[in-house]
Amino acid sequence: MGFHEERFPASLSFGSVGGPQRHTDVVELANGYEERNTPWAHSRRRYDAGAAMRSVADLETLIGFFEARQGQVYGFRWRDWSDYKSCAVTDEPDYRDQIIAIGDDVTAEWPLLKTYRSGEQAYYRPITKPVVGSVQIGLAGEIQAEGVHFEVDHTTGIVTFMHPPNAGDEITACFEFDVPVRFDTDHLAVNMATFQAGDVPSVPVVEVRV
Repeated sequence: MGFHEERFPASLSFGSVGGPQRHTDVVELANGYEERNTPWAHSRRRYDAGAAMRSVADLETLIGFFEARQGQVYGFRWRDWSDYKSCAVTDEPDYRDQIIAIGDDVTAEWPLLKTYRSGEQAYYRPITKPVVGSVQIGLAGEIQAEGVHFEVDHTTGIVTFMHPPNAGDEITACFEFDVPVRFDTDHLAVNMATFQAGDVPSVPVVEVRV
């Protein structure tokens, strides 16, 4: 799958509409009960970038970005302003934000994860597009130095330690991240007359698996 490590202009994604989508198969039984199942282990996010278009210059930027991605052909990075940190969006990241693994004396590579928790239930989201310079790692409560103790692949979200963490050591992390997406259309329908009258175009964007 083609992917460009280029972020959709953050000023244009700010104000967009969208969020996570789940896929659930619901079967109603003869006795009135339901059986519910999902083939998706992870949610898939959808957005509409058109809602954030405010000026002709914004439209020109959008068209340029769209053409450079060749429509749906190439994926790109997207900032979801409602969820782009390892912590709450109003907080400052701290290397103890997320527990991503427990050392086992053997494994040196670990993926970045973000945990969403409600009561006793939790969902673990893989973070595959961390922002360069934003990742901090802790090991057994001590902050680690990138380039000395670990490296981060910012195209996959994999953290590689120079030496496998000791068994039982808690591995923590903080980070900012983007969502890997593509345009969900090969056609931008832009009408300057209606746009200037306040009718913005629809520009669907959908998350991709990488």
